[in-house]
Amino acid sequence: MSTKISAWPAATPMWVDLGVEDPEAAKAFYSGLFGWEYLSGGEDSGGYLLAHMGGRAVAGIGSKQDPAAPNVWTTYLASDDVDVTAKKVVASGGQVIAPPFDVMDSGRMALAADCAGAVFGIWQAGNHIGAERVNEHGALCWNELHTRDDVAARSFYTDVFDVSFQDIDPDGAAYATISRPLDGREVGGVLPDTEAATGYWMTWFASDNVHRTALRAVELGATLVQPVAESPLGRTAIVQAPQGETFGIIDAPRTSD
Repeated sequence: MSTKISAWPAATPMWVDLGVEDPEAAKAFYSGLFGWEYLSGGEDSGGYLLAHMGGRAVAGIGSKQDPAAPNVWTTYLASDDVDVTAKKVVASGGQVIAPPFDVMDSGRMALAADCAGAVFGIWQAGNHIGAERVNEHGALCWNELHTRDDVAARSFYTDVFDVSFQDIDPDGAAYATISRPLDGREVGGVLPDTEAATGYWMTWFASDNVHRTALRAVELGATLVQPVAESPLGRTAIVQAPQGETFGIIDAPRTSD
């Protein structure tokens, strides 16, 4: 288990939230799957919900703003100055979808797309730092960029967030980890994906038993896009929830912040 009480360092994937047609149905699904409990984001939050475990925030759920948009989990990257980061997004070939704005006293945010179209959020912490529990059952443990052009993506995220990359495949770029600038810690991954038309960020939640969690997801109405399989980092599966959003589950090693 890992608990976080201060703002995440810049470039860290530090929050995920889900936009769906039916937040109430999503609440029931994730409560049944991970045991999440929920608190309101406040009167001015538009019904946004904070999912909690053990009294600490792990994810958000809300109504999607664009009815035509797919139901997705959005990854947020930490920033010390959202306005500066948004300008770097544009200068590096990306797009700012929602310009920087204040979210009450919780923080300041923007929505952006990278040079290949992968959408992500940018978060500057106020009272809300993002995920307060990570690397345990039902909590965020990894975020992974799928992209058709990993060379361009590496250049983009290096320019915008000053991250670095480490190839895992000794022969080249089959997979790379993303390291944040503050301390070089690996905080995410990049996977070349020829089937990703515009690219996307995949959310991974930890599980204390991937087989059991996958079976429970199916019982709750989900389907398995990728069945339970072994990987160098443990068992994994990819789940498509009843409203169509996908996420990974992995028996990840427990680490500290």
